[in-house]
Amino acid sequence: MAAPWLWLLPLYTGIAAAAVPPPPDAEVTFVLPAGRRECFYQSAPANASLEAEYQVIGGAGLDVDFSLESPSGRLLVSESRRSDGVHTVEPTEPGDYRLCFDNSFSTISEKLVFFELIFDSAQEEEEEEEEEEEGDAWVEAAEPEDTLDIKIEDIKESIETMRGRLERSIQMQALLRAFEARDRNLQESNLGRVTFWSAFNVGLLLLVAFLQVYTLKSLFEDRRPLRT
Repeated sequence: MAAPWLWLLPLYTGIAAAAVPPPPDAEVTFVLPAGRRECFYQSAPANASLEAEYQVIGGAGLDVDFSLESPSGRLLVSESRRSDGVHTVEPTEPGDYRLCFDNSFSTISEKLVFFELIFDSAQEEEEEEEEEEEGDAWVEAAEPEDTLDIKIEDIKESIETMRGRLERSIQMQALLRAFEARDRNLQESNLGRVTFWSAFNVGLLLLVAFLQVYTLKSLFEDRRPLRT
């Protein structure tokens, strides 16, 4: 039975699709129970870029089934028994994209899943280009270009480059945290198994030693009747 659908962000109603601002990037970590299916909805504007990345960071097998559907109901991605994946939708349709994670093939083990949604809006790029053009016009009107040792547009370009690298760094750190969590869960699971079987083998050795001592003692015990 499918689990209730969860909404990542509220829907924008009563606004034209072109006027909808791009939603912020989202990072979600959740527990997917055994035999369950969880679906998430994410609203998206038109003509943007959506990147969806997921990692299974806990649970036996480290795998789930993943699917991604467009607002029109078209199946964009369908994967089975995968531990991770990266998918890009460009350009996006206006509406709600559905991301589903299915663990119905597992009857015992729950899974810990991390996924991230990254948006890149074409509208924002156009606005940034318009602002740069306005800034260039203002610079030309305010000061002659040859009187500036360091051009304002060079400073703006450096700031934009730094901002882009910082955003990418944040995304990479989130992915590294997901990898670290998956490796840590795997190591803890292996440590638990090793500890259990080591204790079991030690107990078995002690039991065999006790049985051997008892058997030898019973074999050499003097069972002759007493003489009167």
